[in-house]
Amino acid sequence: MKNFLIVLFLSIGLMANAQVKKANLRASGLTCAMCSKAVFKSLSDVPFVEKIQVDIQQSTYEVFFKEGTPVNFDALSKAVIDAGFSVDQLKVTSNFNGVKVQKGAKVELGNQTLQFINAADQTLTGEKTFTLIDKSFVSAQQFKKYKLTAGKAYETGFTDGKRVYHAVL
Repeated sequence: MKNFLIVLFLSIGLMANAQVKKANLRASGLTCAMCSKAVFKSLSDVPFVEKIQVDIQQSTYEVFFKEGTPVNFDALSKAVIDAGFSVDQLKVTSNFNGVKVQKGAKVELGNQTLQFINAADQTLTGEKTFTLIDKSFVSAQQFKKYKLTAGKAYETGFTDGKRVYHAVL
């Protein structure tokens, strides 16, 4: 019975982490193929990244995650910054299983806490894409735009000492 509970617990943990499937990241400041290669290399070094598809013309990177490995959105931003550039947009695609979303309410997604800004009350089921709007995932202009409606915790990205990612559907 004890072994069954351990296996069940591990399976549930893996399913929760597998909810985040991929991300579409647009970097800013890229001027050449070498810039794009630097960002690609830096993202490739992130432990939970499985593969990356690059669109040099659009400066975008479709990043696929390893199944069963926790995803850290801040690590993606840090990788781009470490390559000498910044993130202009990060869209995340996840599988939802009847997750209720309300304006301003927090939602657990795998090992991440999300707070949807300006979301209509709804239940998310299946594959959905949302955009992170925290400071390290959008341009300064976009950050200012959302700052007006997102609330005080939006500026720091933390609530009660816990990292909370702000997002829009």
